Amino acid sequence: MRFTLVMSYSEVGGAALSAEEMEAGRQAFDAYGKALHEAGVLIAAEVFTPVASSTTIRGGEVVDSQDASAEQLSGIFIVDVADEAAAVVWAKRCPAAEFGTMVVRQSAVSFVDGGWSA
Repeated sequence: MRFTLVMSYSEVGGAALSAEEMEAGRQAFDAYGKALHEAGVLIAAEVFTPVASSTTIRGGEVVDSQDASAEQLSGIFIVDVADEAAAVVWAKRCPAAEFGTMVVRQSAVSFVDGGWSA
């Protein structure tokens, strides 16, 4: 079963980190990604650039991408695991779970090998 582990955390909080704290975070995310890969469950992983560098389209029009929320959508991990309980275990292991929010969403359909499948 495919699940997307959605990370949200404060961009402002991240900007306040020291170089040493940023490096420790990079190492923690590297170890997490490698653990997912070695377990054979990782489909894809993306960490996003800041909201200010994004483009938002609403109603067919480009609009301001600023986000004043306490947390911003920060990245995703797509995993293929046995069930939701396994996905939750992986989400809780994500470094972002310590300082942000993790949401676990099951895929309803996926586009794989040129077509949609349930």
